[in-house]
Amino acid sequence: MRPQSGISITAFAALVSAKSLSDVCILSNVKSALPSNGTLNGINLIPSSSTAAIVYNATVGGMVGASAPTGGATYNYCNVTLTYTHPGKDDVVVVKYALPDPSDFKTRFYVAGGGGYSLSSDATGGLPYGAVGGASSAGYDALNGVSYDDVVLYGNGSLNWDATYMFAYQALGEMTKLGKYFTKEFYSLAGTSKLYTYYEGCSDGGREGMSQIQRYGDEYDGVIIGAPAFRFAQQQVNHVFPATVEKTLGYYPPPCELSKIVNATIKACDPLDGRTDGVISRSDLCKLHFDMSSVIGQAYYCAAETSSSLGFGFSGGAMGAGSQTSNKPVQNGTVTAEGVAVAQAIIDGLHNSKGERAYLSWQIGSEFSDAATTYNNETKKWELDIPSTGGEFVTKFVELVDLDNLSSLDGVTYDTLVQWMTTALYRFLDSLQTTLPDLSTFQSSGGKLIHYHGESDPSVPTASSVHYWQSVRSIMYPTLDDQQAQAQLADWYQFYLVPGAAHCNTNTLQPGPYPETNMETMIHWVENGVKPSRLNATVSSGEYEGEIQMLCQWPTRPLWHNNSTFTCVNDAKSIESWTYEFPAFKIPVY
Repeated sequence: MRPQSGISITAFAALVSAKSLSDVCILSNVKSALPSNGTLNGINLIPSSSTAAIVYNATVGGMVGASAPTGGATYNYCNVTLTYTHPGKDDVVVVKYALPDPSDFKTRFYVAGGGGYSLSSDATGGLPYGAVGGASSAGYDALNGVSYDDVVLYGNGSLNWDATYMFAYQALGEMTKLGKYFTKEFYSLAGTSKLYTYYEGCSDGGREGMSQIQRYGDEYDGVIIGAPAFRFAQQQVNHVFPATVEKTLGYYPPPCELSKIVNATIKACDPLDGRTDGVISRSDLCKLHFDMSSVIGQAYYCAAETSSSLGFGFSGGAMGAGSQTSNKPVQNGTVTAEGVAVAQAIIDGLHNSKGERAYLSWQIGSEFSDAATTYNNETKKWELDIPSTGGEFVTKFVELVDLDNLSSLDGVTYDTLVQWMTTALYRFLDSLQTTLPDLSTFQSSGGKLIHYHGESDPSVPTASSVHYWQSVRSIMYPTLDDQQAQAQLADWYQFYLVPGAAHCNTNTLQPGPYPETNMETMIHWVENGVKPSRLNATVSSGEYEGEIQMLCQWPTRPLWHNNSTFTCVNDAKSIESWTYEFPAFKIPVY
């Protein structure tokens, strides 16, 4: 169905919205909306496997690690599943779409990011925005909870490359291309009608979003990326680095000792940004001016507890999966020189035996989550605990052995970590690494990007996002000076650090702000031309709960002048403290 001559697009859209959900959510309409084979290169539909059903009064999901702004609202939508195969392959990919009631549809398409090694299996995240949403099985049953790390190996030594490329970028790209075509036909939109397409994700969902910008840049109008777990080779092996520090130095600090070091750091560095509010808004100033050895001798105490680690969004499926439970006895004592040495080595980051930097580290003031030790009730000692977030990556992705973790770090040195990173870098350079810095297709197509990262992220180092922004700036604007390049970038790529925030969320140790209206900001930018210069964030706890802070756009940094106002300042030494090179590798690391 196409608009007849003389009927405006606006009037035609009104005719479409006059249809009811029961008019469009029927199998005959679904099948008629499918592209014929050959229309979308590399995608052959299997129409007989299509399904359609109305869902009433549904609550909605969204990107992993966040909830959509429903305000308790429920939605009616058409739940559609489509099945396709890749020509020449005996594979089956199932995609599902949640299509809003025609009266709610606002000509938008929404893609939500997943977490850990899982793509999002929920297609409803776009409903609050009047958008169609989608999700993909990726060809390995991802819609039913199968995560990529479950299928990365066919067997020892044999990588599943089909699953790797689907997880890395292909599944979401195909789901989006097919979904946009199907959406227009489903609602009988004119071929020239604009279907605004958005992506939102954090953690690996952030990496997934970057994969879409880099590989399918002309498909997306607005992309929101949080704490992306890209630079996969370095990022994942880096989770083993703190445990390797402890093994190398021969000291396994009680968790309470490391917590004391972190809390003392927060207390000392909090005022450096101009306001004492329990938040390190300038971790760069903390890095430049705080001497961690000043904590030596301070007393610590932690009561006995049973606790669970969160998994930090990488291992064993969706964010939060792969968690571990441990029993901790009463801990009291004073911070030791050995404990500070471990903490300082972690903050300094991984170097090889030649002293060449291999990777950046977490910002000072972040929790030492990957350095957590385990209490042995028999020996009454704290012992090494290898985080499965990194250990599984080494076993399955580097050594190609189907084990969920490293059994020990015996014989493992800093050079070993660098070699693991190098192997993974070369092996997954065109798939999981996800750091291509040339975003010309996305930029020239009019795409807009908001990229944010919690400044005290204990999982994905905050500086990894800074390094990517710097890579894009240097590759895309090599002849411009900093001021000119920054002005050009801000027209389509804006990057924000979130003071005190943890990994894709607020921080229990620092009651700082967190952005909650990113989609609204992006929609205004894309559809109304309202370009942001700051990012809206709300303080969720503490003395300043409810305070709205307009975050500074990188590379400017906040500096409080009193307890109620701050300005965004340029600080050359600050930027320098965030800038890294990685001479341990022989090829550029973007």
